[in-house]
Amino acid sequence: MENALRACCKGIKIGKILIHGEGNNGRQLIYEKLPADIASRHVLLLDPVLASGNSAVKAISLLLSKGVPESNIIFLNLIAVSHSSLYSVAEVSFLSCLWNSSFEIQAPEGIHAVCKMFPRLKIVTSEIDVSLNKDLRVLPGMGEFGDRYFGTDNGCATLKHQPKDT
Repeated sequence: MENALRACCKGIKIGKILIHGEGNNGRQLIYEKLPADIASRHVLLLDPVLASGNSAVKAISLLLSKGVPESNIIFLNLIAVSHSSLYSVAEVSFLSCLWNSSFEIQAPEGIHAVCKMFPRLKIVTSEIDVSLNKDLRVLPGMGEFGDRYFGTDNGCATLKHQPKDT
């Protein structure tokens, strides 16, 4: 996602946040390097998959601790998870987390977890999948994004859903 951003936004300042989760240790901040003036900027937070929302919450919390206003953060991802059938993909290509009185949180996953904690945040996604499996993999999903992107899938992360031939 970073290469595409650099290609269309020449000269943009880019920071890095590395958050890793393994086993029951939760999400750990491994590395961060952000522009010194980040508090005065609008921030595009890039993460290919919004699954449980745990990494996103950690990253957004870090940005807030650096002085970035919540309303200045736009969270961009390719796939997001929501148990709710309240949204169609067309409705959530741009999702503002501002709640209205008729909206009820139906699942603690992904979109709902992030929006519950950060109601002024904006999310832009291209696809919404319906759930996570016990290993917190997106279903029907594409497996582990990093393994697919870097070609390191060892066969353990298999797709649970195969498209039907039409």
